[in-house]
Amino acid sequence: MLNKAISMSVLAGALALSAGSLLAADQDRDRLRDQTQDRDQTQDRLRDQDRIYGSQLMTRQERTEYRARIRAAKTEQEREQIRNEHHERMKARARERGVNLPDMPPARGNGMGPGGGMRPGGGMGPGGGMGGSSRP
Repeated sequence: MLNKAISMSVLAGALALSAGSLLAADQDRDRLRDQTQDRDQTQDRLRDQDRIYGSQLMTRQERTEYRARIRAAKTEQEREQIRNEHHERMKARARERGVNLPDMPPARGNGMGPGGGMRPGGGMGPGGGMGGSSRP
């Protein structure tokens, strides 16, 4: 009978440790998920500030709607028209709020052309690399 009581006690202790470990793992997972969401939101906000002209004057909902309109556009001309209309709205909003915005929207693509390649003229040119000179 004593062995059975000891076995039950050991089993109960093991279950308690296991439950505690599971609880700690759940808390770690929740904390990691929250940190990931915070990081993703921060990255989205920074990306929007880089890509959407006047994003600092827009609500999250406005930025979401703007991105959806751009994605839904069928042609580059349609996207350009959406961008131009947006540019004019943001300039007017900035004037109303007494905020200075650059005259031109930020360049799209960070120097990368369609398909991820460099645009013409974007290379380093002769002698622009990190190696030594090609002169004798």
